[in-house]
Amino acid sequence: MPMHNTSTILSRFVEAILLLAVLFLAGCATPIGVTQVSPRDFYKDSMESPLTAGVSSNGTNIVLQRFDLAKEFEHKPASVIEQLNDKALHDERRDILYALAELCYLYGERLVKSSETAEQYRAPDYFLLASVYAYLFLLDDRAEPPPNIFDLRTRIACDLYNFALWRGMATRWDGSIRLKSGVRKLPVGSLAINLDLTQFPFQLEDFSGFEPVDKYNIRGISIRNRTKGVGSALIGVKNESQRPFSSKSVPVSMFLEFNGNLEKLANGTATASLQLFSAYDENILEVKGRHLPIETDITTPMAYGLESSKIWDFGLGAFLGKEFLNVPNGLYLAQPYQPGRIPVVFVHGTFSNPAWWAEMFNTLYADPILRQKYQFWYFLYNSSAPILVSAADLRDGIRAKVAELDPEGKDPALREMVVVGHSQGGLLTKLTVVDTGESLVRTLTGKNLDELEMPEDKKESARRLLVVKPVTEVKRVVFISTPHRGSILSKNWVRTLIQKVVTLPVKIIETTLTLNDYLADDVKRMMGSGQVPTSIDGMSPNSPVLKTLSETPLAPDVTGHSIIAVNGDGELETEDDGVVAYTSAHIDGVESEFIVYSGHSCQSHPFTIEEVRRILLEHLTLETASRQIIQGQLQQ
Repeated sequence: MPMHNTSTILSRFVEAILLLAVLFLAGCATPIGVTQVSPRDFYKDSMESPLTAGVSSNGTNIVLQRFDLAKEFEHKPASVIEQLNDKALHDERRDILYALAELCYLYGERLVKSSETAEQYRAPDYFLLASVYAYLFLLDDRAEPPPNIFDLRTRIACDLYNFALWRGMATRWDGSIRLKSGVRKLPVGSLAINLDLTQFPFQLEDFSGFEPVDKYNIRGISIRNRTKGVGSALIGVKNESQRPFSSKSVPVSMFLEFNGNLEKLANGTATASLQLFSAYDENILEVKGRHLPIETDITTPMAYGLESSKIWDFGLGAFLGKEFLNVPNGLYLAQPYQPGRIPVVFVHGTFSNPAWWAEMFNTLYADPILRQKYQFWYFLYNSSAPILVSAADLRDGIRAKVAELDPEGKDPALREMVVVGHSQGGLLTKLTVVDTGESLVRTLTGKNLDELEMPEDKKESARRLLVVKPVTEVKRVVFISTPHRGSILSKNWVRTLIQKVVTLPVKIIETTLTLNDYLADDVKRMMGSGQVPTSIDGMSPNSPVLKTLSETPLAPDVTGHSIIAVNGDGELETEDDGVVAYTSAHIDGVESEFIVYSGHSCQSHPFTIEEVRRILLEHLTLETASRQIIQGQLQQ
């Protein structure tokens, strides 16, 4: 053997020995073994899926390894999907369907990112196919039973179905969702889809489009209310309404019920029902003997509707008279009317608007009992107008809405209404549940109404404002930071300044001036000669109306509650919230009084919301017995 060959072999042998020694000394891992990881890293790795990490999960990797398709999927994903689909036609193992759902979703993601437009257009077909496979994995009739609820693949398959469904329906030119009946040609067959609106309480033509909630994060609201289930949670974007401040968007859910199997899908005879639901309803689907809850999201559509909404300009702008000239006071429904559910009417305060109830509305609606038993309305009004005028509009609004929704009086839930008012809104709220007789007339004029020498039309106007009768539909009220005896900010100089900058609508001025000539001299002196009083005047501690109202008890069949904010932790009698003193917010005759340590705008405070929740749950226990009595009277 040549000397140089011997030398080369010896050199390589020595190198190999040295390498093995280094590896041995370094504690090199054996071909099979374990590596220690933290619990967090282990859990993170175990949860990897197309949705969380953009990779296939362990369940799918098992299938790819079984059929030696892992490497092929990297280069020929469509071919691998076809091969696995062919196997699933005859192989009853359910995990093949699971793998197909993940692989179709992954390939759809790859197509979305393609630089080729034609490739991008194919993506929705693979997403829709992913939803079909996920559906079949969960619900198909196969020899192998469905996965148990503790199987991680069950939750991943549900989420894959939900995400893939809306992405599969996003076939419009701008990538938005298209909802219509028709035949969809898919990579392994075709599917005839029928749009089913039988459970949808809206008219489809009232919507300009539908957006998936999964495209948006929220801001300005503490929690996102989302109930887990099957289906895609959507934002139903309404057409521009002629009615101001009507709902811009509503929460919608979409579910695709697949009728058929892989064989029917392949030969083009498979059908599916695309069903739409309102997320305000309690929707439980029955599919193949299994009861499935619908996925819903209430918060995102609400936040979407408030994004750039004109209502944000309404608070201070309306108070100053800039935004309210063409918008009448009104009672608005935050959701479609649902017979059998008790209305909760929210009444905002000064400089405010209904959007500031969003936190409370969102949190209360997260409670499953409240969601089933209540419906939420709100009263919108010009908060600079005289309190008596706004209160009369609220009373009229409630009565008119009940008459409109239930003209035959068949819904007893409408006669168990709860009204929740913040600040000035609390004063309006009280004026729905008191019987003042002619005490307010005497307070302002020194006479009874019939003793006033005024035309009959003016007398009727005065009666509407001053002779207050309880709204019989209201059975419970909640006062939040309410200045029953006036606000500490309603000082003379503040009221004078407000009168100079506020522009009241002509109708309100005319209504108010109607009574000016008949006011008692001391009332005229307090108000100022010829001045039209604003709500700030009405909340003065010296207001004769407030003095009379604070002494007027609630109607006998009405239950009241006070939620009072204070900034400090001293004696309550010395505390205030910066706007209303405790001694002003406190009144006798209520069932409960709850103190929250907060500033005046406490309607969004979690303790305030929790107390309102308690009150609403309490109302349900008493309402049940009351409703049985009312129902019996209606049937007689």
